[in-house]
Amino acid sequence: MTETKSLDQTILVQKYGGSSVASVDHIKRVAERVARCHREGHAVAVVVSAMGKTTDELVGLSKQITDLPTPREMDMLLHAGEIISSSLLSMAICELGVPSRSFTGLQAGMRTDDAHTRARIQEVQGGRILKALEAGQVAVIAGFQGVSPALEITTLGRGGSDTSAVALAVGLNADRCEILTDVDGIYTADPRLVSGAKKIEWCSYDEMLEMAVLGARVLHSRSVEIARKYKVPFMVGLSQQETPGTWVCTREFAQKEFGSMEQVVVRGVPHNDKVAKISFDRVPDQPGIAAKLFETIGALGVNIHFIVQAQSHEGTNDITFIISDEDVPRLRTVAEDLIQKVGGQEVVIDTEVATISVVGEGIAREPGVAAQVFKTLAEANINIDLISTSNLMITCVVALAQMEAGLQALHGAFFEEG
Repeated sequence: MTETKSLDQTILVQKYGGSSVASVDHIKRVAERVARCHREGHAVAVVVSAMGKTTDELVGLSKQITDLPTPREMDMLLHAGEIISSSLLSMAICELGVPSRSFTGLQAGMRTDDAHTRARIQEVQGGRILKALEAGQVAVIAGFQGVSPALEITTLGRGGSDTSAVALAVGLNADRCEILTDVDGIYTADPRLVSGAKKIEWCSYDEMLEMAVLGARVLHSRSVEIARKYKVPFMVGLSQQETPGTWVCTREFAQKEFGSMEQVVVRGVPHNDKVAKISFDRVPDQPGIAAKLFETIGALGVNIHFIVQAQSHEGTNDITFIISDEDVPRLRTVAEDLIQKVGGQEVVIDTEVATISVVGEGIAREPGVAAQVFKTLAEANINIDLISTSNLMITCVVALAQMEAGLQALHGAFFEEG
């Protein structure tokens, strides 16, 4: 990232999600908050998502044309949503007497690799944004997008505006970064499914990254990766009210901000109901088979969540892995050819599954956490299909129909019951 700060003012980067700019009235309310921050003396750079369900609507339009659009054309289509919201917000800010200018990702210097629909930001060339801030303007940047070395429009994947905001904060060497949305912070579980979910005051980058990867949809995982790499603390909170949110930061930052802290074993119980289980059954137990399998899958741009290989039996293995359900159509195009290529018996694709996880830095520290997870699910009569673990998480694959009950049971075991 290119650090370009030269202003005497504090630089504030704010990101507003799609629900925060879902209508003209919403946009006007956001404009009032941004204008107030500007008048308080901050140099304000704002990153916005597309309005409301615009991205879903654009995806729906594409599906009326084709089930498999080229990634380049999807980027050309989807990046338009953020441009609309950024220009409208800039107009609304100007109407309040505060000078403002909108920028596309390209104009804002968001340089990415060339991976269409899932690009990664390589650098933020923030000079143009800095000049706008130096001129006393609010800079409003279209999130979720950038430009490749070949000057192709790219997008960063769902939730990519979070990544745009954190990367911009790094590129501008901002003093503060706020991710503002329709929730007032990060919760121990999805409060729509778990009535006893509790707001978290702060969590570490590693904990938040695990929760984001495992299904907590408040933040884009890449945004947390960038924040962790450059040690950028950021706050997740409400866009429509200025209330305390959740800080994602180092333990040292949290200690300074919040004082003494208890040692938490489990930070949250995220879930993901947008996954599919793929099983390549009875493939030969030979060196190189897994490499051949996953090289082909990787070339499709399909991300693997985790992999489980069953113990060899009669010279064969079952290789099972979890992917996002949105990747299933791409995988289906090669599945039968691939099972033949590796000499396996059959491919089984199961979309009626979900993952439930427990995440926390105490999982490696405290004995008995895994036993508590498995006991709790067993007492709820929930069968575990697959298990994956690390120092920070335990993830169980369960039937989609049992996910909500399992989520509530685990949250009750680790939070409501102390």
